[in-house]
Formats: sequence, C-alpha cells, structure tokens
Amino acid sequence: MTKLPLAAAVAAVLLAGCGPVETPTARVLDGDTIRVVATIGMITDAVERVGGERVEVEGLMGPGIDPHLYKASEGDLRRLERADVILYGGLHLEAKMADVLERIGDRRATQAVTEAIPRGELLRPAEFEGQYDPHVWFDVALWMRAVEQVRDTLARLDPTSAALYRRNAAAYLEELRELDAYVEAQARRVPARSRVIVTAHDAFNYLGRAYGFEVRGLQGISTAAEAGAGDVQGLARFIAEREIPAIFVESSVSPRTIQAVREAVRARGFDVEIGGALFSDAMGDPGTPQGTYVGMVRHNIDTIVEGLSG
Repeated sequence: MTKLPLAAAVAAVLLAGCGPVETPTARVLDGDTIRVVATIGMITDAVERVGGERVEVEGLMGPGIDPHLYKASEGDLRRLERADVILYGGLHLEAKMADVLERIGDRRATQAVTEAIPRGELLRPAEFEGQYDPHVWFDVALWMRAVEQVRDTLARLDPTSAALYRRNAAAYLEELRELDAYVEAQARRVPARSRVIVTAHDAFNYLGRAYGFEVRGLQGISTAAEAGAGDVQGLARFIAEREIPAIFVESSVSPRTIQAVREAVRARGFDVEIGGALFSDAMGDPGTPQGTYVGMVRHNIDTIVEGLSG
C-alpha cells in the first residue's frame, strides 16, 4: 500500500475528525543526528541544552508568537515531515494545532513534554472548561520535569548517546535549581500586600503558586478568550482598591487591553504604572538573554519585583 506524504496525511486527518491515535514505534537513531521539531521556544531551548551537537532543532513558534492561536503553515508541515521526533507542550497549549500534533503520531514520533508531570501537580482552573493550565514553565521545579522528559525522549531515540544526554541534562537541571532559588529570593523582596501580578491573560498562575503571588489576568488562561467592558472595569476596581503599583503587558499579547485597564484605573482616581513587558508564551529574540529559558525567567521576576516594589 502506498503511503501518503505527511502533508497530505495531516490534511486528511483534519478533514476526518477525531478517531483513535496509534502510538508509533520510534525509529532508533544510533549515531545519526536527531532532527527535532519543537513548538514553543522553551522546549527548543531545552532540546538544545540537553541534545547538544547530537540534535538539529527547528522551532515552530518564535519571539512574540502566541501558541494558543498558532496554526500550522505549509512550511510547518514540511518541517514536521523531516522530523525524527516532534516535541510539544501539550495540555491544550497549542490549541489550533492539537489535532495535527496528536494525530500524526502514526507517522512520526511525538512527545508532549508535560506528560512527565504528575496530574496532581497541575492547575485545573474551573473557568478553563476542565483543561489543565499549560503554562507550567513558570514554576521552575515543574519545568525541570519537562526537561527530564526531553532527556528521556532523546535517550530512547538514540540509546548510544544516552550517557551524553544524562550529563547535559544534569548540568542544565542544576542551573535550573539555582534559577528556582533565585526566583524565590527575588519574590520575597516584594511586600506581601503588593504581591499581585496583573497581566492580559492568566499565564502566571504557576509562578503565583510556587513563589507566593496573587495572579489576575484579564482574558483567562487562553488568549482565545475575549475580555469585555465588565472584565476591564472589574479588574480596574480591584487594582484601585488594592492600590497595586504596577500592571504588566506581555510580549506575545497585544498591549491594548492592559492599556484599557490602566485608563479605567485612572478614571477611579488611582494612577497605576505599566511595570514593563513580561515574556509569557514566547521567549525573547535569539542571541539575547531573554532568548533563553533561564534568561526569560530572570527577566520576568526582575521586572515584576521592580514594578511592584516601586
């Protein structure tokens, strides 16, 4: 039987609707460079750190890209066709690509990096229609589980290099343990009453739980949700009553809604500052500190602390 090219198979999947997914037997790649396609930058960064020279990584979603709204292009389908393994976040993060990512598994090895995280440690907000909150990378300890999943996936594909992946992962995980301690120490610099992070959407709940912040987002977990005038006024009332010194825009979300909140707060007689831009669903530009996971997390907590301590 002649097999369809992957792009045609994906198109057929999208037309066919939901059905059973078969787990493929991963091709063992001893000695070959592993071609990896990763969805978000945080995963791309983890693969590069763990895989080193043994991997060739292509990231689908670069700086400023919102994974909640991202749709696969023809170029993406070609990248998927070339991949030995596809690593994605899961937990409904790549919402518009979910069917493609979950159903091409009969032709390519795929792995959700969040699979290694026990479900009891995930947040499941009632307003997110029964789904888990996918923004796990803001709890550094949870993201370490995702890095371990990357390590194990690469070792399974390339057993002869497993020791290399373990060494690289061990060094990176030690760096992440130091990062976790740094974020915790920085958070303690903010007065308890001011530990409130207000952003466009609820991307920071894991950070809040892990490091002691209350989190308020205008749009909810996914940016696909729409915020109405009542949402803006309700958040403005909360900010004015609590006299929160700063609110934050996000690099992958339009600042329009947060600007509207600021104007609504001003109308109530309180002047809240825009404390800066946080990286939520995407990292910064390649070659900058914020273009790495560690640099992004450091930038975020430093920006939050400076804004809320003012």
